[in-house]
This record gives sequence, C-alpha cells and structure tokens, in this order.
Amino acid sequence: MSTSTTSGVAAANDAAAADGTTPAKRRSIFSRAANPTPAPGYRGSKKATKLEPFTVISYLGVTIFGLFALIPLWMILAGSLTAESTLARSGYSFFPEPFSLDAYVAIFSGTAVFQGYAATLFITVVGTVLSLLATASLSWVIARRMPRISRPLTIFAYLPMLFSGGLVPLYLLVTQVLQLQNNWFAVILPHMMAPFLVFVAVSFFRQLPEEILDSAKVDGAGELRVFFEIVLPLSKPILAVIGLFYAVSYWNEWFTAMLFISDPEKYPLQLMLQNLIANVTNAAMLPGSGSVAPIYQLRLALTVVTIGPILLAYPFAQRYFVKGLTLGATKG
Repeated sequence: MSTSTTSGVAAANDAAAADGTTPAKRRSIFSRAANPTPAPGYRGSKKATKLEPFTVISYLGVTIFGLFALIPLWMILAGSLTAESTLARSGYSFFPEPFSLDAYVAIFSGTAVFQGYAATLFITVVGTVLSLLATASLSWVIARRMPRISRPLTIFAYLPMLFSGGLVPLYLLVTQVLQLQNNWFAVILPHMMAPFLVFVAVSFFRQLPEEILDSAKVDGAGELRVFFEIVLPLSKPILAVIGLFYAVSYWNEWFTAMLFISDPEKYPLQLMLQNLIANVTNAAMLPGSGSVAPIYQLRLALTVVTIGPILLAYPFAQRYFVKGLTLGATKG
C-alpha cells in the first residue's frame, strides 16, 4: 500500500473517530444505503391493488344487469330455433330442442320480409340523415345567439317538449294537407326533430373554440361554409350519438306507419311484427308459411330478424358514444 493511500485511510479513520462513528458502523450504513430495506407492503415493481367495496358492488351490479338484458335475447333466439310443437307444449327453454328452422324458411321463402326490410331501411337511413341536418342546423343557429333569430327558435324548439298538438291534428295534417297517405315520408316527417336532442347539440356547439370560427371568418368564410366545413367535422362525436338515437327511433317505429300506411307492400318490419303479434291470422301474409303456420316460432324468428341489424349499429358508434354524451351534456 502506498504512503498516500495509508494517510488517506488514517485521515478517514480520524474523522470517523472524531464524530463517534466506528469503521464497522460506517460499513453497516453504506450496506443499508446500497441495499435499502423494502417498505411494509412493497411487492417489487408490481403495485398492490386492493378492490374497494364500491368497485365490487359496481361490477356485480353491471353483471346482473347484463344478464337481465342478455337472457331474454337468448330466450328469443333459442325459441325461434325450437320446433313449434315443443313451444306450444312446453313453452320456452334455454336450448333449442328439437332444432327447427321452419320459421326462418317461412320468413325468407317469400318477398314480404324483404319488402319490409326495404321500407325500414329507407325510413331509417333517409330519416336519420334529414333529422341530423335539421337538428344540427337549428342547434347551430340557437348556439350562435343571433339577435332576433336565436331566441324565437329556442322557444320554438322548447314548446314541443311541453305541449303536443294531438293525434287528430297530426292525422289531418299528414293525410289532408301534405297528402302523404301510403308514403314512407309520413313516418319520417313527424319524428324529424327531437327537442331534447336539439338542446344537447346546442350545449356541444357552444363549447367549440371561438378562435377557430373567428379565424375562418377572417379568411373570408361565410356562415354556411363555417358550418359545413368546420363545425360539422368537429362535431362528429355528438352527431354520431344523435344519429344513433334517431336511427333507433326510426327503426323501431310502427305506430305512425300503422296510422298512415295501409298498403301491405309498404309495411316496415316492425308493423309486420306488430300485426303478427296482435293477430295470428296475419301469418298468412308471409308466403311459404303453409296451411299451418308455426305461429309462436314465427313471432320469435321475426323478432330476431327485426332487431338484428340495429344491434350491429352500436359498435360502429361506440367510440363516439361516451364522448358525445359527456360533451353534449355539460351546460354551455
């Protein structure tokens, strides 16, 4: 060992002796510093997770609610695949036994269901597009707080939430004034605008940044160009949510069709299902059902055929659904 190293060690020992720390104690301190003792409850890099009672209750409640929603759907599907004799004798069951496709063969062997699909798709697609345009346009004008325009339109949109003209004036308007008897637009126009969705869209539009709108106007854009090229692209979440509400409403509509459509070739699917449920003799309108139609099985099978497409629409709007609801629900 060199002289400088010896003198350095001696100096360190003298310093340690001066503050009362022995070399053995210093080695213990350095060892603990290099390898610290884990804190109580520490489990390496993984964080200890503890389920709170509220979380457990929430998951349990959602699971039970999901079962209450899924079990009836499964019963309908299983019943539509069960033989008619078993349904009449034993009722519904969780599993289709014996398995039978007689109802689906009866439904798709003719053209009635395809005509019903065409009517329902036209009402849903055209009605949703027109409703979105009308709702977004009215909501934008109200949200802009334009003098002498926004306030009267706000009252105009709010009053239908409190009062209704009644069924007789609606029937006279559609059949006598608009002359829309046996026309699919007789189903679309009465439901073209929902006041509640108008105010949801107003709340969303008022949260859009004013700076973007002002910069567009500085560049020479008019109100229509700002609305179609800036506002609508920024409003995809709320438009998706409102569009889904309108689509479900149009898809499930049968009462208005029953009032204004008397031609069986123009019946939407929901009206066909309602007629089949209300009167078993209406099964004769489904060609291919035979002399003895599987009534119970037909009802369940037509229900499956009716609700299937609209269920598939939810996944496409799912990514916008929560965001659109939360953004549009805040007070502007």
